[in-house]
Amino acid sequence: MILFGTAGIPRSTPEKTTPAGVERVYELGLGCMEVEFVKGVKMSRDSALKVREVKERRNIRLTAHAPYFINLNAKEKEKILASKERIKDTARVSKIFGGEGVVFHPGFYLGDSPEDVYRKIKAILEEIVGELEEEGNFVTLRPEIMGKESQFGTLEEIVRLSKELKGVRPCIDFAHLHARTGAFNTRSEFVKVLEKVEEELGREELQDVLIHISGIEYGPQGEKKHLNLPQSDMNYEELLEAFLEKNISGLIICESPNLEEDALLLKRKWEEISR
Repeated sequence: MILFGTAGIPRSTPEKTTPAGVERVYELGLGCMEVEFVKGVKMSRDSALKVREVKERRNIRLTAHAPYFINLNAKEKEKILASKERIKDTARVSKIFGGEGVVFHPGFYLGDSPEDVYRKIKAILEEIVGELEEEGNFVTLRPEIMGKESQFGTLEEIVRLSKELKGVRPCIDFAHLHARTGAFNTRSEFVKVLEKVEEELGREELQDVLIHISGIEYGPQGEKKHLNLPQSDMNYEELLEAFLEKNISGLIICESPNLEEDALLLKRKWEEISR
């Protein structure tokens, strides 16, 4: 089964709190939500328990997005330590509210070779997974495919990390992939992405995916900003057809500025083509 949801509290939520956002997701007929901690992890244990109560009562699946201020390839040791803590803090609160994965932006190349950056980020992620497991925390870490050439996070890098590290699985952002490459915007290209994931990580990965989608504005260096799907060139109908062809299951998180409008658009289109 595919569930559609929003990256953050739906715009139409009367009370701008996470528990109210989860309730609104349910009222809209959506099935999941990504809790956004992009400016910092600022949720108390009591608040997280309230989120969990609504999540379980309404049967809404949750993920989390770690703060944007993460660079596991930073030159300064203190920035790497702070980045590690931001990921771990997100995982800690996610465990309390019943989140299934922590999405994060891994870092920047900063002039280093991609292979050197890969080795450095892999080693740090291995440390993070180990430190969380020592705390009894087994929330999945999901590095995201990134939309700018300056950012670590190609399809190949994210899949490779997921293959080589336990506790790490991909967040497949098709809008970022399209912006980064200028390609990957046809049904056959979308299918190739899913087939690569299947070949490298196994069929079971396609049975519990975490995918981000939105419209996107991009240029020669990649992503500029997110757009609503109807105002973009993102070929979302063929993307949904690729999901059907590969018979995937999991969570589709909409990151369009209008959030629930495009999430509902995707859900309606999915229902039409999958009948």
